[in-house]
Amino acid sequence: MSINHNYDQNIPLVKKSYELYKKTHHYLKSFPKQERYSLGQKIQNMILELLCGLITVNQLPKILREDLLIKLNSQNELLKLLFRLSHEIKVLDMKKYLSAESDCQEIGKMIGGWIKYLKSER
Repeated sequence: MSINHNYDQNIPLVKKSYELYKKTHHYLKSFPKQERYSLGQKIQNMILELLCGLITVNQLPKILREDLLIKLNSQNELLKLLFRLSHEIKVLDMKKYLSAESDCQEIGKMIGGWIKYLKSER
């Protein structure tokens, strides 16, 4: 039986973040125990916060969206930093790091595009 939850997943930005969480969940299985429950947990929580924020911003009136999107963009920048840190302390290999970094870059571009669109609507 296939369950199809379509709520906000038809939004490309939500879908990309959702996929990043699934990918990261898989990556964290290879983190050493200490990092899995500190750095790894922080990364997971930040992606979940990003997802929650994106769903929330989509429900807000247009006039209130920009401030939350700016905050979410900052969270995404911190997420990129944490992935880089994971790679530099050798708990995330280069291939996984580059994949996560690429996803974060794409998410940042999408958020930036949304912000730019909102500014042009003023």
